[in-house]
Amino acid sequence: MSQSRMPSLELVQDSKVLLQKGYRVTSYDVAKRAGVSQSAVSRCFKPGASVSKKMRDRVMKAVAEMGYQPNAIARSLITRRSNLVGVILSDFTSLHYPEVLFELNHGFSNRGVHILLFTLHRERDVDEIIEQVFQYQVDGVVVAATLLPEQIDRFEERNLPLVFFNRTIQDRSVSAVCCDQAAGERLLVNALVNAGHKTFGVISGPEDSLVSVQRTAGARDRLSELGFDNVPILQGDYSYDSGQQGARELVDRFKGQLDAIICANDVMAIGCMDTLRKEFSLEIPDDISVVGFDGITPAIWSGYDLTTIRQPVKQMSEAAVDMVMDRVDNPDKVPEMRVFSGNMQNGSSARIL
Repeated sequence: MSQSRMPSLELVQDSKVLLQKGYRVTSYDVAKRAGVSQSAVSRCFKPGASVSKKMRDRVMKAVAEMGYQPNAIARSLITRRSNLVGVILSDFTSLHYPEVLFELNHGFSNRGVHILLFTLHRERDVDEIIEQVFQYQVDGVVVAATLLPEQIDRFEERNLPLVFFNRTIQDRSVSAVCCDQAAGERLLVNALVNAGHKTFGVISGPEDSLVSVQRTAGARDRLSELGFDNVPILQGDYSYDSGQQGARELVDRFKGQLDAIICANDVMAIGCMDTLRKEFSLEIPDDISVVGFDGITPAIWSGYDLTTIRQPVKQMSEAAVDMVMDRVDNPDKVPEMRVFSGNMQNGSSARIL
């Protein structure tokens, strides 16, 4: 007897009996039991689909009786969509900013789409990840890394929707959602200068991170506009350790005359604060001010209470989800850029007005 059809199926009431006999219940079987069309059954499992409560109750009653489980793979063959979206994040983003992954996953799940996560140790490693993404036949991709023109070409050749998260690409029209990094740094610099700070040091992030480059340039340029030239910029890598090392080098260079340290992210700022307190017995902010960028959860802990720029992660993630799904539904849609302003979070780590 074929497992695809059982002559006495309509007489079997216990789903356990069906499972024991190796029968896989289909949407056709559920539709027959509920007395509705097969498309009505499908709509009951499609997020956002229009279906009356009466019909849904009838279908779900039959589903419970028969032990039916929708087959996502079969559905993807019919719709020609995998209902999968690739998300490429750096280790920094996924480990130190988990809100990004949470919000993206929440947004796509509400659309009936699941994410496949691909992580990078360094943004320059993205090339080896791209081929893996293609192998999974995803419907679209959100990438929080900088791609080369030839890498972007590979997505366009496959008509695969691509949205950059918190990245912009110079001289290339791409879809992207980002926070205005330079504007955020200008807010921090303005607040520090207006409060009377005179000497500054900057700890930047990785050289291959466009976000770091934009933040560092924003701080440097605004300081220069206000008459503070030749501000030392030390190379960091977004890590706690590099924040510690940057603090040591700046304190040694200024010999106690340093007023403020501007860090390209919160994690380095936290490492910087710990070192200033423990190794140099400096009071923050009485002896020296420290500011960061991102607005990660530890930044608001009472031991740090960091002055920083909080990125609107929820709104940015919602925009990224909308942009990907719009392009899945409308492949010819032109690229667009959505830019969000960061909010200044006034903590006690800096003397500001």
